[in-house]
Order: sequence, then structure tokens, then C-alpha cells
Amino acid sequence: MSFGFKIMAEGDYACFTRPEMKVERVSYDWPTPSALEGMLKSIYWKPAIRYVIDKIVVFNKIEFANIRRNEVKEKMTLSEIQKQMKDEATDICIYTSEKKKTKGINQRASMVLKNVKYGIQFHFELTGLKNDHADECEEKHFNIIKRRLTKGQFFRVPCFGCAEFPVKRLELVEDFDYNLISNEIFAMGEVDYGFMLYRPKFEDGGKPLNDDWEDPLFSDKVTAEFYRPKMIKGIIDVAKYREARLC
Repeated sequence: MSFGFKIMAEGDYACFTRPEMKVERVSYDWPTPSALEGMLKSIYWKPAIRYVIDKIVVFNKIEFANIRRNEVKEKMTLSEIQKQMKDEATDICIYTSEKKKTKGINQRASMVLKNVKYGIQFHFELTGLKNDHADECEEKHFNIIKRRLTKGQFFRVPCFGCAEFPVKRLELVEDFDYNLISNEIFAMGEVDYGFMLYRPKFEDGGKPLNDDWEDPLFSDKVTAEFYRPKMIKGIIDVAKYREARLC
């Protein structure tokens, strides 16, 4: 039995931030595997599985738009979220109106992608972490993922890199129609993009340092993994290029 999937995803905007840009956000020309893994986790995720991106198909021509956004400096902490989960009356929202008074907002320019459409082929692997049941198996997770993709279910809105750029349409497909690849993309032929972020690699490997899943303590230490993909007539064979990952 095959445990892989193919999906189509579309959106008005996307931002897959290049890590070398320290102040202003500048997007890569196409998605990073880690950004797509994050999108899939919005649909279904358990510590027991790990998503692996195998292929990315770029259908629409690559277009950029320059925008300026107000970004809040603060982030919600894990302890605040856990407290809210236990007490629904707890308000953990960050209100921009209050942050403006304390200068807790930065205005940043961003160069983002617009009118994006991707085909994404992926599979998942078992991690062996926090199995909820003794009969944990690939088929169980496969059926759950397939059902949620078919029904359009998600835990939080899937996005393209940033939360304010939601996925407009996400559909499970049997196969990709490569005839839908735009003429502009097809005419580009083979594009060597150079080194590109593959994913951040956390030192703890997703396992709490204190071995306590109820009150987990994770490591903040992370290293970036890079790979050197090529887009050939709109197709990025991630599985082919990820073997040469570098930190």
C-alpha cells in the first residue's frame, strides 16, 4: 500500500523568507520543503509522524509584489497557550492597538510572491515518538490524512509561509496535469537556484528533553539545513536533491 499523497494548493500571496535577509522579508521563488511541511501540519500532525516533501510543481509564472506590513515584536509563549487550553476565559491575544502605544510594532517591507499555484507530492514516516496506541501504524495515519484532505478539514488555516497568506484552495488529486504549467515557467527550462533552505533542524529531534509530554521542555538550539535544487520545466524533484543537504 502506498502512503504518499499529491495535492494542489493555490493562494493569492506567499512568502517563503530567505534567511539571509535580516531586516526586510524577501521570498524565495518557490516554496521551501519546511514551509510545505508546516502547511501540512495545519491539516494533521502527531509527534508519531514526520512529513517528507518529494516533489514540487510550480504551475503559475513567478511574480513578486512589494508590500509594507506592521509586525508585532512579541510572540505567544508555550506556557500562555497551555494556560489558555486549561482555562477558556484566559485571553492570550496580542492586540496591535495596545502595542502601538508601547512601540511594540515594527514596520517592515516585504517582497512576496503573488498568484501562486503548486502541486505537492509528499509522504510521511513514523518517528516512534509518543505513540498514543500500541497498534500505531502507517495505515491509520494514512486514512486520517486522506479523510481530512478530502473533506477540507484542518486544525488551523493552512498558509504559504506566513499566517496572513492563507491557502485559498487545497485539493487532493490522483495526479498532476502538467499541461497546466504556464508557458513562462515551461520556457525557463532548467533553473539552478543555488543553495536554498531545506528546513531548520532542531537539536532535540522533536523529543522533550525532560521526557515529559504533559509538561514538555524542548531545546531552542537549531541549525539550518540547505540543499541545491533545480527546477526543470516547472518541476523540482526534492527527493533527488535532498540527499546532498548541508548544514
